[in-house]
Amino acid sequence: MAKDGTNRGGARPGTGPKKQALNDKIAAGKASKSMVLPEPTDIVGIDIPPVKEYLKAKQKNGKDLCAEDVFIATFTWLKGLNCDRLVNVQLIEQYAMSVSRWIQCEEAISEYGFLAKHPTTGNAIASPYVSMSRDYMKQVNSTWFAIYQIVKENCSVEYGQTPHDDLMERLLSARRGS
Repeated sequence: MAKDGTNRGGARPGTGPKKQALNDKIAAGKASKSMVLPEPTDIVGIDIPPVKEYLKAKQKNGKDLCAEDVFIATFTWLKGLNCDRLVNVQLIEQYAMSVSRWIQCEEAISEYGFLAKHPTTGNAIASPYVSMSRDYMKQVNSTWFAIYQIVKENCSVEYGQTPHDDLMERLLSARRGS
């Protein structure tokens, strides 16, 4: 309500009761309000869409970008849940690129440390890779939550282990490979 007593603007998005996952609704017998679509019989499709070139480009330091692996793992997980056509491919690409950039920042922190040298004074300052890593991790999480929300609201089977759960293992294996 505004200061003048009028009710302008309405309710804010995201407020109100939390949505229950479709899988939980089916288990509780409340799926009557949910529309569960039948499987199409004669759709011809591709397993995984072609991975864009920028997701597999060589980096300046000579290492491979792991965005292609993240993209394939995420899309395969979505395809296994029959949610691949519900999530926009650009959202998966954005998630994959954010994960790979976060891993790059973490590798740079491991290589150069948490401190850097100020360009003019020469004093020690916080490494810019730390703040970039934090920013990429925020972007990774927000993009993943968007993907996960689509799966949660539309998947009628248990989705178990997710590609996002495997981020730390991916980071550690990237460090081992270098």
